[in-house]
Amino acid sequence: MQFNKTSDDFHPAYRLGGIVLFAAVCSLLVAFAFEYIGGYSPCPLCLQQRYAYYVAIPLSFAAMVLLSGDFARLAGFLLLALALAFLANAGLGIYHAGIEWGFWPGPDTCAGAVQPPASVDSLMKELEGETGVRCDQAQWRLFGLSFAGWNVVISMVLSVLALKAAVVAGSSD
Repeated sequence: MQFNKTSDDFHPAYRLGGIVLFAAVCSLLVAFAFEYIGGYSPCPLCLQQRYAYYVAIPLSFAAMVLLSGDFARLAGFLLLALALAFLANAGLGIYHAGIEWGFWPGPDTCAGAVQPPASVDSLMKELEGETGVRCDQAQWRLFGLSFAGWNVVISMVLSVLALKAAVVAGSSD
């Protein structure tokens, strides 16, 4: 068993998978820092946009393990799934950013739409589930992009990187 591999011994897609893994971890850490240190509470759509990153960490790690074990084709399928997950996440981010800019209405659970409760019990259930954070108002912007807008940018970059890694992994067998 060989434990002293050099960077030339690894599969070409391994580095790309590592970048995706590192970026997914960093993205979540930044989101948690804004939430727990910065005091920015996420809305329900913000929380949904984290799912792709939660999936990316074990999938990209598994792809890297498979690449190390010379199972490049299987790793390529995982990386392709990851690329599609980030592409879908970018779509969710575009939807969320559009809600923030007022291009289209958001779901009732995010926009804080008030509907009369059917009963006191239903009112209490609504209040227990209420986050108090609206999806239609950006809490923070940098260079004109909100958290949702930056998620679109990051998700698109990670989708392209994962797709490139999938192509490299699939073409090397």
